[in-house]
Amino acid sequence: MRRLRQLGRLLRITQIFVRHDLDEFVTALHLFRPYRLLLRLAPWRLFARRDTPRGVRLREALEELGPIFVKFGQMLSTRPDLLPEDIAEELARLQDRVPPFSGDESVRLIEQALGGKLETWFSEFSRDPIASASVAQVHIARLHDGAEVAVKVLRPGIDEVIERDLDLLYLLARLALRYASDTRRLRPVEVVDEFSKTIHDELDLRVESANASRLRANFEGSKLLYVPKVYWDLTRRTVMVLERIHGIPISNIEGLKAAGIDMRKLAHNGVEIFFMQAFRDGFFHADMHPGNIFVSPEGEYRAVDFGIMGTLGEKDKRYLAENFLAFFNRDYHAVADAHLRAGWVPPGTRLVEFEAAIRTVCEPVFARPIKEISFGRFLLHLFQTARRFNMEIQPQLVLLQKTLFNIEGLGRRLYPDLDLWETAKPFLERWMSEHMGPRAFLKTLRREFPKWWAMLPEMPTLMHESLRRISEIDTSREAHVRDLEQQLTQTRHNQRRLYFAIVGIGLLLTSALWLGMDIAFADMWTWKRVAGWALAAAGAFTLLRGWPR
Repeated sequence: MRRLRQLGRLLRITQIFVRHDLDEFVTALHLFRPYRLLLRLAPWRLFARRDTPRGVRLREALEELGPIFVKFGQMLSTRPDLLPEDIAEELARLQDRVPPFSGDESVRLIEQALGGKLETWFSEFSRDPIASASVAQVHIARLHDGAEVAVKVLRPGIDEVIERDLDLLYLLARLALRYASDTRRLRPVEVVDEFSKTIHDELDLRVESANASRLRANFEGSKLLYVPKVYWDLTRRTVMVLERIHGIPISNIEGLKAAGIDMRKLAHNGVEIFFMQAFRDGFFHADMHPGNIFVSPEGEYRAVDFGIMGTLGEKDKRYLAENFLAFFNRDYHAVADAHLRAGWVPPGTRLVEFEAAIRTVCEPVFARPIKEISFGRFLLHLFQTARRFNMEIQPQLVLLQKTLFNIEGLGRRLYPDLDLWETAKPFLERWMSEHMGPRAFLKTLRREFPKWWAMLPEMPTLMHESLRRISEIDTSREAHVRDLEQQLTQTRHNQRRLYFAIVGIGLLLTSALWLGMDIAFADMWTWKRVAGWALAAAGAFTLLRGWPR
């Protein structure tokens, strides 16, 4: 039955792809090989949509296929290292909007999750959702203390739908791997694995709640970014309750101007928020598109939807900071050296060749005014160049690059003359001095000294234990070496015996043939018989030398 369902779904995918003039994907995947000729001769080719870009056609097909394929396309748009640029940019425009399910069903699911009647927790509840997406929808409610909240509830039966379509995506990935050899470099099965992890995280609203709480703690008391409070006592796997956010949608440029907000400052604040998240905290909102950002009348950013977050380790931060600073100083040797020291390219990479490749990609960027330089595009070119030198793509860096694209686009919509370097350079230079100079060393020493002081009394015992273990390892190693030497000696003896046995058998066979010929031809000389018996004796002696004792 499962196979029949998958076959029916594949037929549906084929039909949609062909209708959008994407049958080259069908034939490339060998979904239905007998129909290849039929597809080529089909009448719809007379009305082909070749005038429409392929990225647009693919986006429309994914939107028609349904919410899981839309989310998969959105995830692929964050991996420009895997896709052509035109397709990646078009997939980024996929809209995760689906018709809402009924308010009565929402009430049932909330009561089931919380274990009681809705009136127990909410004095008011709007059954008409204010937002509806493929995985969940959001309702507005009010608690008994008067607090206005947003209630996010998972769609009914979404787990089964996702598992069904994930099985199908894995099937498509395996078909692509088997029949389309040029897709091997895209690692389709690993891409589906990555998507599976992301989508399963979205199916547990406690994960999103934890993300919101962490981001809120990072910006506690800040005037730049406000993150809503999570009501943990009302949050479950399928239900999440957050403080409701009010503000002007950041996409409403006219509304922001009418409110008297300083657009230049708002744009620069957005850049500063991004760099604070990435470099100060190593934890950033990775889905900062206009639909998820509001602005207060005072110009404060207010974020929602914390399902997709990115993290950066200390090595990632140092790598990015060094590359940004070296790039804007046009020090391409430093860019190449930063890659090697960070371990992103193999140790044997020739630095001169790598530097020349980076220069070829980056130098044309400086033909533009510095305010027009795109950080996100610089990272994209840098990753693509490093990929030629066997750099393993780091998902967290690609996610950061996608977020940086969003921030740049948003900032320049708010203030077209935005100079990202004006905000970024002082921040990065300050971060470098705090984390890589003498101040960083003293700071680390001050932070770690209490731990070292607490461990000081244990040092003699630890040193004695370490020396004892080293001695045991040496003794064990000597015994192991003796065993290896014995095994090697035994192997040599066995090889020698085998050699004698083979030679002895060869001599015996030769003597048998020799004496057989002598018997067949009786007129042959007697000395040949003597030689034959001598060969037999030599063979028997040699065989006995090789016989196991």
